[in-house]
Order: sequence, then structure tokens, then C-alpha cells
Amino acid sequence: METSEILKKVRKIEIKTRGLSQNIFAGQYHSAFKGRGMAFSEVREYQFGDDIRDIDWNVTARFHRPYVKVFEEERELTSMLLVDVSGSLDFGTTHQMKRELVTEIAATIAFSAIQNNDKIGVIFFSDKIEKYIPPKKGRKHILFIIRELLDFKPQSKKTDIAASVEFLTRMLKRRCTVFLLSDFYDRQDFSKQLQIANRKHDMVAVQVYDRRAKMLPDVGLMKVCDAETGHEMIIDTSSKKLRHAHTRYWMERQDQLSQTFRKSNVDWTSIATDEDYVKALILLFKKRA
Repeated sequence: METSEILKKVRKIEIKTRGLSQNIFAGQYHSAFKGRGMAFSEVREYQFGDDIRDIDWNVTARFHRPYVKVFEEERELTSMLLVDVSGSLDFGTTHQMKRELVTEIAATIAFSAIQNNDKIGVIFFSDKIEKYIPPKKGRKHILFIIRELLDFKPQSKKTDIAASVEFLTRMLKRRCTVFLLSDFYDRQDFSKQLQIANRKHDMVAVQVYDRRAKMLPDVGLMKVCDAETGHEMIIDTSSKKLRHAHTRYWMERQDQLSQTFRKSNVDWTSIATDEDYVKALILLFKKRA
């Protein structure tokens, strides 16, 4: 992609997503995530209605009556975008490619973060860490991230979510809010790594998908290719049995994904390429708030 073309696309995405983050998401984002980063402030005597989990047992033992820790909201948070750049994202049959949808969602979240004076960083991953952009503030930094999202060329087409989440846990020492953006086409189990990461950070998952992953059209013979392995095959979509098997596989896969997130205590949403991602993100933010 030529530089002038990239700049046009960056500007277009900035206009759309910055407007959304200012007019729609700023309040939602603040209430959904701003209270999650808490810093210790002081201790005071226990009062009726206080959460017993906040009791400071050392101080309580010293003064022979219950004291609780008082926390205050941190003035700024760090948000990280954990972005899947594997080959399967280069697919879309209706409105746009999955990669394009991920870019718009990531840009909207990034602008929402800087509206709240938070830092934002990015980890691009395939089956390895492709690129790490450390968290910073400011519009210039956001535009750099969007440009990378638009024009990044990964070295690998495969996916390893577990490895990317492990890298995140190792790399970031302070607690942050993490948005994991992927289609989750990964045959390996990543639930253990997700559980560990979510104990340290505040993890949120956003799945992007194309309708054809859910339901095949009846168009006769069709050549399909696995974008991550390059394996090609011909399938007969006129077969009702095949179409039903395809839908059943999708439902089973979604159920398994839902169980993974539930076990890990990670909030998540699923957004199709022809769907209004604004509504889906607002619902996700409201649920968290």
C-alpha cells in the first residue's frame, strides 16, 4: 500500500473512530474501566457496610479492632491492544475484511483511552510476537498505531494466542486493561494462560467473524483455502448435510470459546463483519459498568 493511500485511510478511520469515542464511548469507557485501577491510600476503622475483603489484618492485630484499607482511583490507566494479525483475518464476504473490522475497533478503543488520559500500547501477534509498541499517550501515538494496523505485514500466518498472552504477562509489570482482538481460530488451548493474565490484568476479549463461518451458502462446488496453512479443497455446498455439519461445528466451537472465557472470568463479545460494532461495544461496556 502506498504512503498517500495509507494516510488517506488513517485520516478516514481517525474521523470516524475519534468521533465515536468522543460522542459515544467516552462515558461508557470511563465507567467500564476507570474504577478498575485502584491505588492504596490509607487505613481507617471498620464501619458497618465495609467490604470485609478490605480489612488490613496487620493493623487490626496491632490495635485490637478492625481497620480497613482505603483505595482511591488511579488517575491514569494503561490499556493494551493484543491484536491478532494471522492469515485468517484476511477474510470477508459481506461488508469488510475481519482485519478491517479489528482496525476500526482498535482505533475506537485507542481514542476512548486517550480521552481519559490513559496510555495505550499494542502487541501484534501471529504464532509469535510480531511487534510490540510500548504504551504512550497522545494523538500522534494513536495515528502511528492506526497506520501500523492498516499496513502491518506479519512474518507468519499462523496463530498462537497462548504465546501472546504469556508475553503480555511477562512484559507488563503494572496492572492494565487488555483488549484481546481476534477471530480465535486457534486449535491450541489458551485457557490457562488467560486465567493467569486475568489475575494480573483486566482482560477483555473481542471476537470478529464473518457470517460464512457460521453458515455456508448453497452455491454448488466451492474451492476453499485455509489462510493459515495454505491447504486447499473443493466442497459441495449444495449438500444439506455438509452445510448443517458446518453450522454445527461453528456452534460447538463458540460454546467451547464461551466456556474458556467464563472459566477465565473474562468479559467478551462477538462481532460479525456486517454488524454494527458500536452497539456491541456499548453493550459490553454497560455489562462491565
